[in-house]
Amino acid sequence: MSTDSEGPAQADEALVAALIELERHVGEAGWDQPPRLFALVRTDDVIAAEPGLVDRLGLRGSADGAPADALTAIEQDHFQSTGDLVADLAPVIWPEPVFGCAIAAERTFLPAAAEADLPEDPDRAAEFVNQHPDRQDVRVVVGVDRAGHRHGVARLTSRPEDLLAAPDLVPGLGAALAHTLNSEEPDGEERP
Repeated sequence: MSTDSEGPAQADEALVAALIELERHVGEAGWDQPPRLFALVRTDDVIAAEPGLVDRLGLRGSADGAPADALTAIEQDHFQSTGDLVADLAPVIWPEPVFGCAIAAERTFLPAAAEADLPEDPDRAAEFVNQHPDRQDVRVVVGVDRAGHRHGVARLTSRPEDLLAAPDLVPGLGAALAHTLNSEEPDGEERP
């Protein structure tokens, strides 16, 4: 758990550190991956609840010198995307022990000037984007926490040595993730 001396800046730093580690982890599997959803839980809480995971996962808690607000990502293997991540996240509701959540996804972007030439038909638009010489393929990892912090990191295939980061890198995705942390659980809703 966090201590009284930890403020918003430290909580935000823990989120950013978790996202950077997640991007590295997801990147180890290469490109062309489906979206992946993760619960973010305070590492000290994971260690207290499941001490057997310490060795198996190589976890370090605050008792071992790690930051008290460090987060551990737990992948939600059942998550399947239909292609509309905002809609896919709508039924997700996290239980209280989950401090935050993150999603890793790959996207292709075009320069703003090319968007005017995009066909209206979705299939033709996808083909246009995939064949455009100025397209940029990017992996984004966006995360939020219950305190309202949001952050994202991104890596371009054309510049794999650079990791881009910003508090509101993909605003719509950040908002959809935040909704999963602040929703009540109506009957029939999905709980990871």
